[in-house]
Amino acid sequence: MLTIRFDELGLRPGDCVLDVGAGFGRHVYECARRGAKSVALDYAEEEVVQTRHTLGAMLEAGEIPPEGSLGVLRGDATALPFDGGSFDVVITSEVLEHIQDDRSALSEMVRVLRPGGRFAATVPAQLPETINWWLSDEYHAPKSPGGHVRIYSATELRAKLRSAGLDVTGEHRAHALHSPYWWLKCAVGVKNDDHPLVTRYRKLLEREITHQPTSLAVAEKLLAPVLGKSRIVYGTKVVP
Repeated sequence: MLTIRFDELGLRPGDCVLDVGAGFGRHVYECARRGAKSVALDYAEEEVVQTRHTLGAMLEAGEIPPEGSLGVLRGDATALPFDGGSFDVVITSEVLEHIQDDRSALSEMVRVLRPGGRFAATVPAQLPETINWWLSDEYHAPKSPGGHVRIYSATELRAKLRSAGLDVTGEHRAHALHSPYWWLKCAVGVKNDDHPLVTRYRKLLEREITHQPTSLAVAEKLLAPVLGKSRIVYGTKVVP
């Protein structure tokens, strides 16, 4: 399930892409399929190992070209191990809300982006996230180790991107049907995955992802501007 719209980002074959906080690699896989050369970076060792194995399997199966993955490594978003201007595209999805010093992380991401390069960041949208925090302390830090440390308003996120050296070029919301799922989980217990209501709703989301029925696609499109769980903002690095 992708959050970033790569057509809106302007991803092109041959682009060198860095995914900061790649997790289990969902966006990196799509970049590779589109002919980009991707580097996946994450702080969690488990995610790094699994993403590396998955990309290897995709390469063996012929799903991606040999140059589709330039590497998968463990690293810190506030101290990226790359020279300035190394990448045509930098993306970061559902990561900034976990980082105490998000300004330093954004500064590093923009540093390694070439002038005129393209950028995309996704964070939890303010309204759905506020409801989650209100429903459960277990959803966010400090009770949830490594959990969300802030709720971004659209204004705050745009301001921090501009302060880091980006021109904001567009934005949208996504995953409206996921917001009620998380409200439900927060209401019955974030870790209570076996609750009957949670189980039923999860099956609905799985059906949305695997079968993409028209009814759910229409509901998502209509509700996303208001209830979309993720806010996605695009930008370009200012040319000196």
